[in-house]
Amino acid sequence: MKFIDCPPIGRRALSEFVYGGLVKHEPDHENVSESVWAEHVFYRHSHPQIQKEWWYHRPTGMWFFFERDTLTDVIHHVSVATKGYANEA
Repeated sequence: MKFIDCPPIGRRALSEFVYGGLVKHEPDHENVSESVWAEHVFYRHSHPQIQKEWWYHRPTGMWFFFERDTLTDVIHHVSVATKGYANEA
């Protein structure tokens, strides 16, 4: 079983978390073309990288950011998702 060292709630089983998706900045809504918006919604990089992801902890109802290496599946950093998340992305 894989465990996550989560600062506010301690060591937890990964099975308690649900993947919420990649953290990405949205393009400017007022001046965005259809092609730019389509690329934002559908295009995914397939090369290995460390990416920031949303994860939901079911028992506490808290959202977290995980920085995860897509090549090794190692989670390098965990932080609580805050209301000012756009500045952290």
